[in-house]
Amino acid sequence: MTVFLLQFTEEKLGQAEKTELDAHFENLLARADCTKNWTEKILRQTEVLLQPNPSARVEEFLYEKLDRKVPSRVTNGELLAQYMTEAANDFGPGTPYGKTLIKVGETQRRLGAAEREFIRSASINFLTPLRNFLEGDWRTISKERRILQNRRLDLDACKARLKKAKAAEAKAACEGDLWSDEVEKAEHELRLTQTEFDRQAEVTRLLLEGISSTHVNHLRCLHEFVESQTNYYAQCYQFMLDLQKQLGSSKGEIFSGTFVGNTESASPAAAASPPAVAAATLQAVPTIPVVPTIVGVPNTVAEGVLNPNEVKPPASGTRRARVLYDYEAADSTELALLADEMITVYSLPGMDPDWLIGERGNQKGKVPVTYLELLS
Repeated sequence: MTVFLLQFTEEKLGQAEKTELDAHFENLLARADCTKNWTEKILRQTEVLLQPNPSARVEEFLYEKLDRKVPSRVTNGELLAQYMTEAANDFGPGTPYGKTLIKVGETQRRLGAAEREFIRSASINFLTPLRNFLEGDWRTISKERRILQNRRLDLDACKARLKKAKAAEAKAACEGDLWSDEVEKAEHELRLTQTEFDRQAEVTRLLLEGISSTHVNHLRCLHEFVESQTNYYAQCYQFMLDLQKQLGSSKGEIFSGTFVGNTESASPAAAASPPAVAAATLQAVPTIPVVPTIVGVPNTVAEGVLNPNEVKPPASGTRRARVLYDYEAADSTELALLADEMITVYSLPGMDPDWLIGERGNQKGKVPVTYLELLS
């Protein structure tokens, strides 16, 4: 150890020669260090993505180190679903608000379950291989590199010892002394240390070249991670789209029932407030043309039944709209939509502000505003 420290110190001070590794070996070392550093960063940030709560991450880390099973944790979506369901039971599951809470809560529960599955899949297929590399292959590489460093220091110390012995031999030859035994001993030690160094360099080189296989494995794991994330977000999108359709198809009925109930039980002043709210809502969207009411023509929307044949578009001011999502018509009064298609839209007196009349060729029907992007 003393020889190693002496050699290392003299190298740092520029007083001793150092055996340099070839350029290929140095490139392998640099690539290995780069792989290790970025793997650590990607691993840590993926853990933050999957579990933003630092306390929960520490708890999971401790359970893992103690080789104990991590307790099942309720996701935020599942907890929100539980609260919404309990609230619906208190408010009355048969009320419009209670019914909606139950629907939204069920969707949140499904979102939470999808999140749990995504976290499980990402942990198995992505995080675990990264950890295995850092705790397995990289530790082995680091250990062999330390041994190689010691072999290199030993080799350079033997070279320095042989150099000193030869210098002493040359000096002794002038004075008549014999130092040949010291030179032979130093040469023998140098041969042994050179052999050990070469053997250790080969072992380390093979391990470093294995980083290429590590990259291939991590690439496969990365594809699996992206696939899991894609499936997760696709599920979330579909769940929310289904929920939006449910709420969109029942929104008019819910508000209509709420207003009727309020009209029957509330004071005249309170009963008059919903129409005022509806009027204010219509005024807030002045760009949607409204078909004027014509004497002698039935107000089909006010009567609650829409007959597309009786609906006449305004002479001017209709708007074009792009469909954002597919929409299935609930009945014959509605118009089915396909994402990205263009339709003409306008409003009718007394219509729910969340709905418009849509036209596509000879087809007409009600369409939800939330599924449209209104164009100028």
